[in-house]
Amino acid sequence: MKGDEPMPTPIYYHFKQRFNVPARKAFEWCTTYTPGDHALMGAKDAGRKIEHITDRTIILTDTFSIGADNQIEKQKLVQIYPDILFWTNTHINGPAIHSQFIYQITAETDNISNLDFRGLFLDYGDKKISESDTAKLVEETCKEDARAWKLLAKAMEQDIC
Repeated sequence: MKGDEPMPTPIYYHFKQRFNVPARKAFEWCTTYTPGDHALMGAKDAGRKIEHITDRTIILTDTFSIGADNQIEKQKLVQIYPDILFWTNTHINGPAIHSQFIYQITAETDNISNLDFRGLFLDYGDKKISESDTAKLVEETCKEDARAWKLLAKAMEQDIC
């Protein structure tokens, strides 16, 4: 980062999502990326390109339409650790560059599992924001991602059960 650019505001947040499917099946479903993933999360004008670097390393290129002629592209490096039902997603390009998200699936019972989600979203806004505005952004960001995972949980259960 150059000296004249403002420092990003770090937004740390965490939530859990329950899945009514076994942990291993939930992990495999979550880490099998498809071009239709954004539709499952409620995003209408979004696309996804998937590039497998290795069997456990993937680059996702997501494109979002914002308005008539504007698009945002985000590139994400995903590293998958199947032996511990864990993966990371790090933005390597786009407006949230260097943001990182950590996912862990744990078994609650033989047929119920949980996603433990931890996020670091780096907000590169033009100005420094207050602590109260940061708290609001944390709440909004967490609520938005948790909403998307509720939709994904529903789609997963329909696919698996």
